[in-house]
Amino acid sequence: MAQNPHEIAQLVQTLEASKAKGRPKGKKNFSCKKTTFDVENTQGITVDSWRFQEWDYKRDDLPTYARGLFTTKRSDGTREICIRGYDKFFNVDEVPSTKWHNIEQDTSGPYELSVKENGCIIFFSGLEDGTLLVCSKHSTGARADVNESHAKAGENWIKRHLERAGKTTRDLARVLRDMNATAVGELCDDSFEEHVLEYPPEAAGLYLHGINFNLPEFATLSGPEVHEFADAWGFKKAQYVMIQTIEEVKHFLEKCAETGSWEGRDTEGFVVRCKKMSKDRSRAPDWFFKFKFEEPYLMYRQWRECTKAIISGKPPKYKKHQKITEAYLLYARRQLAKDPSLAKAYQQNHGIISMRDGFLAEIGKKGSDIIKQEDAEGSDAGPGAAIKNVVLIPIATIGCGKTTVATALVKLFGFGHVQNDNIQGQKGRPARFALGVTNLMAGHKVVIADRNNHQRRERAQIIDDVSKVVPDARFVALHYVHEPKAQMLDNVRRVTRQRVLERGDNHQTIRAASKGTQEIIGIMEGFLERFQGCDTSAPPDSDFDEVIDLDVSATSLENLETVVTHLYNAYPGLLPEDMPNDEDMQAAIDYAMSHEVTTKHDLSFGKPANGERPQKQQKPSQNQTQQRPLTVDQIVGKLEYFSISVAPANIISVLASMFEQAPAEEARMYRVLKQSRRIQNEFHVTLIHRASATQHRALWESYTEGFRKAITGKDLKDMSQVDISLGQARVKLERVVWDDRVMAFVVRIYPAGEGASWPSANAITHITVGTAGADIKPVESNSLLTRWESGEANGRPIHDKEVPGGIILDGTVKPVFQRNAFK
Repeated sequence: MAQNPHEIAQLVQTLEASKAKGRPKGKKNFSCKKTTFDVENTQGITVDSWRFQEWDYKRDDLPTYARGLFTTKRSDGTREICIRGYDKFFNVDEVPSTKWHNIEQDTSGPYELSVKENGCIIFFSGLEDGTLLVCSKHSTGARADVNESHAKAGENWIKRHLERAGKTTRDLARVLRDMNATAVGELCDDSFEEHVLEYPPEAAGLYLHGINFNLPEFATLSGPEVHEFADAWGFKKAQYVMIQTIEEVKHFLEKCAETGSWEGRDTEGFVVRCKKMSKDRSRAPDWFFKFKFEEPYLMYRQWRECTKAIISGKPPKYKKHQKITEAYLLYARRQLAKDPSLAKAYQQNHGIISMRDGFLAEIGKKGSDIIKQEDAEGSDAGPGAAIKNVVLIPIATIGCGKTTVATALVKLFGFGHVQNDNIQGQKGRPARFALGVTNLMAGHKVVIADRNNHQRRERAQIIDDVSKVVPDARFVALHYVHEPKAQMLDNVRRVTRQRVLERGDNHQTIRAASKGTQEIIGIMEGFLERFQGCDTSAPPDSDFDEVIDLDVSATSLENLETVVTHLYNAYPGLLPEDMPNDEDMQAAIDYAMSHEVTTKHDLSFGKPANGERPQKQQKPSQNQTQQRPLTVDQIVGKLEYFSISVAPANIISVLASMFEQAPAEEARMYRVLKQSRRIQNEFHVTLIHRASATQHRALWESYTEGFRKAITGKDLKDMSQVDISLGQARVKLERVVWDDRVMAFVVRIYPAGEGASWPSANAITHITVGTAGADIKPVESNSLLTRWESGEANGRPIHDKEVPGGIILDGTVKPVFQRNAFK
């Protein structure tokens, strides 16, 4: 099955177009993320990884449903798919197509039931130059420490298997390229990384379970053909059972589910491979679904996470299997006390299985025995069955969109909703607000405590007052991130002011059409100044069961999707089985946006409310009273620096992949930044700062001249209207450097396609990740990197680590204005 170059070019064009377009209101859109990797040991070959949001795979209009998709260019410039994973497949009852009655009606046998191995997926295929390309789900390449790279560990295992078969990677690459195929395997090696199910040394290796053709539509070889290939090339084989009818499939799966095992071995479940019904069997599309055993797998995973929590000095959180988990943790604490070295190994995903097996041996039971006993006693009956009394607590300021999201959640799920703005008068408002929440909890599993809760004392009050009445309440923060304020506040101001001023009087306390603009801005500024971000290292924020970080500048639809997805993942069974689709969520947002406010009152009620000081009248600033358009010189005078901004999600993902499983000492600074919420929420490469304008006059004038041209002729009456992009750039992440005060990426800047180059005044171009305290300014990255390059630590040890895979990110070149530019 050869690739059609025109078809592939169209696919890539569609993916490129959807890369950053988001989800405009009222339109059906999907979005995907693109990451570019250099391929090691080649002459400049790069591959692009394409990744959709998880919820998008439930749509019916994606250009491809491959989960794990890489494309590249041949030497003649022709686009091609070089890695092609399986189409995303869903669990039984997870989506309409996997309801049993639809499976019975729409599929045909024989049915191949493959054991769902518990490792990490590895893809490999052949490139044009004879290189064997090896990828994990969404990345490729080596890292400074081989043990941290799934792709590199997979490549090492491939070489071991091939050596035993007397073959080479180039042999394999040539055959896979001739087939136009991607081999799909599961890396199962406890010495590399333990998961939940055990793989002793004799069982470790790469289990080949699929060979897919590199095409936009899904086409894969059968189980017997995959086994034949595995035998020829020395790979381990994922076992499968061939069953002819769907009735026999159901019976087989239900029998295995009773123990969570097959042939005496615990397993996660089965992947079922079959054909969609078609008149022409030879053209019937391949189709997969899965049947996951909830238990004892979920119980084992809970034990693992609880053990990691107590090693980190945090209280373990568990929602099911409470009695047996308490007994397990008692055993785990004893073992950790006897041998402190176990803790470090456990945090690196070693010793997980031996800890669990030691406990099971001590009590003389198997995991399946525990589940049967719990079922017989009627405890922990099912996922989410006992979950209730969940309180969603926004942490926000005016204009973040918290009530829009809350109203949309009510529309989707019927949550209870208490709005602080509906409580009339000042006396006893906090207590009456909490009473409203507890009253609604009697009839709702989830209640939204809709108030800004922007200060810790407000969060402490609602958590304490609710807990006194409902001791088992679970609190979830909907955290609209504002910090670090130095980097984020200008953008937060711009976005929230625009929203508030545009909606006029359709707000319960901020009536922008009736009050003066300056008065409204004064009220909003008070909230921004008092805002205290969520910090789970100490009460009251450590009492949150979950923290869902939301983006103030994102659309309400995007934030709604984030909340819904997080709740489905964190609390299985709490929400309806079928997750709302894009149209459902858009309809809920439309409803919330069209909802007209009927109860209105003045924010201060004539006195301070909730203990807040009444806002002082401030004199109008020049920009706020000015009716004439701003001059170009006025706007240029507000410039602070020029930068290349990159997507925060990409940076966060790279950091997690490098440090989440790293040794404790190596990951210490990363964990300090993460746990104290000192990782920045926005990331950029500074090109030149106003402070450097004298030293680098030509460069500053070059950027300001480009900015002047971009805004000349525009009718800009307010600085909030200035949102100019000077162009696109590509940023390669090369190395992370850190000491005990600051962490930064060393980067290299490339033009975007045939676009302009973007020189920097900094000696070492970089992206600051975060600082260890509010008193440490991001600019300290410059001195850190100077000391690092010169090898002078000056008494403060400096660490560095190579970024694996040559990750290249897309960036936007933008001006950044002085902090008071929007006042």
